[in-house]
Amino acid sequence: MVTAFDVDPNRLIGAAAEKLKGMNIKEPSYIPFVKSGSDRQRRPTQDDFWYLRCAAVLRQAYTKGRIGVSSLRTHFGSRLKRGVKPEKHRKSGGSIIRDAFIELEKAGLLEKKKDGRHISAKGRSLLDSVAKEVSKGS
Repeated sequence: MVTAFDVDPNRLIGAAAEKLKGMNIKEPSYIPFVKSGSDRQRRPTQDDFWYLRCAAVLRQAYTKGRIGVSSLRTHFGSRLKRGVKPEKHRKSGGSIIRDAFIELEKAGLLEKKKDGRHISAKGRSLLDSVAKEVSKGS
């Protein structure tokens, strides 16, 4: 059986984002206008950035088991260039991740528990089926 661990993460996230577009996941109205973090200079250029971020959040829940906003802010953050001074790591913005959590919970793909958010059985089966499709395509 092919799982999300067995396929290329970038291809898995792209295919999962296409599946999420067909589901009842709504993009917040501010997404076309905001940067994804303080370390970025411009807003994301991909048209389906929201669905790619939701798919990446879902994959992180699959691989790590338990996730929260703070850990994902660190994961999605990057280095801030400061001219001649050394670069520093900056966390990503948290509102995009929080809204992704809310939408994925409404769709039944994530579950909120006492110690963080976990992937549900529906979310696990979605990612496993996408991984199976991706592995056949290669």
